[in-house]
Formats: sequence, C-alpha cells, structure tokens
Amino acid sequence: MNAASDMPTIVLVHGAFADSSSWNGVIAHLKRRGYPVMAVANPLRGVQKDAAYVRSVVDAISGPVVMAAHSYGGAVITEAADGAPNVKALVYVASISPEVGESVLDLVAKYPGSQLGTSIKMLPIPVDGGGTAMEQYIHQDKYPAVFAADVDPDTAELMAVTQRPPTDAAQQEGVTKTAWKTIPSWTLVSTQDLGIPPDLQRFLAKRAGSTTVEIDASHAVAVSQPGPVADLIDTAARATAS
Repeated sequence: MNAASDMPTIVLVHGAFADSSSWNGVIAHLKRRGYPVMAVANPLRGVQKDAAYVRSVVDAISGPVVMAAHSYGGAVITEAADGAPNVKALVYVASISPEVGESVLDLVAKYPGSQLGTSIKMLPIPVDGGGTAMEQYIHQDKYPAVFAADVDPDTAELMAVTQRPPTDAAQQEGVTKTAWKTIPSWTLVSTQDLGIPPDLQRFLAKRAGSTTVEIDASHAVAVSQPGPVADLIDTAARATAS
C-alpha cells in the first residue's frame, strides 16, 4: 500500500460504540489538505487482537504514518504503534493512552463523570472454541445524550442504530506496550465528555507529555467538530515531518 504523496498517511482508528464513518467529516478536511487517509475498521474484540490487526494495516503502508484514535481506539494505537518505525505521531481524540497493564475500565474508574456504565446493555455472543463472551451496546434512547449530545439529533439517532459493540475483553484487557513513551503525541480533550471524563483525558495527556488542546464538545467530537480535530492531526503531522 503506497501513500499518494510525500505527505504522511493519516490512519484513523475509531473506538467503541462507533464505526469508521464517525471520521467522515475529519476525512473530508484532511483530504482537502492533500493527506492520504485510511479509516480502519477496528474489530473491537480485545486490545491485543485489535492492535495486531491495526498494526498489520500500518505495516502495509509505504512512508510515514500519523495515527489518530478516538475513545477505546487510543488503547489500540498505544499497543499497535509501539516499535513501528514509520509511525511519527500519535493523536488521541477524546481518548485514552494507557500505561502497561491498564484497561479502559481501570482508567474510567479513576475519575467521576462517565455515564456509560449506566447506559449499557450486555448481550452474549458465541466465541471461537466454544463458550460465550459479552457484547456491549449503549441503549439507543440514551445514546444521543451520553455519546453525542452536540451532534445533530438525526445524525445521533443514526449513530445509535449503527453503533458497533465492543466485547467485554476490549474494555477489560490491559495494554502490554506504550507507544506514547517513544512517539510524540497530541491530545484533544473534549470538555463536555460523558464517556471518558475530561479530567481523565487531562491526566493521561500530562502523563504522556502530550501537546494538548481543549474543545467544548461531547465524546463524539470528531462528528460534531471535525475541523478542530483535523487541525490537530495536521499540526501533529507538520511537527513530525522529516
């Protein structure tokens, strides 16, 4: 897979309860600026499985890469980008950047404010080799307020219907690698976030030594305010251009 220009390829990784279309507005802004872009279909099956898949995509790209992730996707790129020689920058968008051993559940429990725990239903699914796992959905009637409060209501309702569920493993598995320790990072804090508390986002950004901006937005900031999200990705790409 070859980049269309000397500009870095922007690899976008969505999080739980969303899909790649959540990046559509950001993609439009980045494409107008000339960036090659890939929005990866994050499997949402577990941190290690998801990271291995995302890493396979990154390894197939010729040239430099900037990885941007939303929400749980931050755990995935933290694992996937470690040791990838072509990844020049990480951008965490209303996201998490765990330390080794930390999971989504561990981190969200550190700060009050998340409403996801009281908004989720669990459904059993079969897994390879027998047995079951649990998938998580946000109740559709709660989704707009909890996940996408500043998104157009019609769009938020569609997002609720088309949400992709993570397994419980995706929420409970800790990362085993920390790419942000060796790769420069940028963080966008969404200050009205009811999914990942803003104070948690600030803590993680400070711990990672991340360059940080704050946007008055819900958890679905890439949908409601794609321009500022694209601006931060562009800043990261320019700052790390060789």
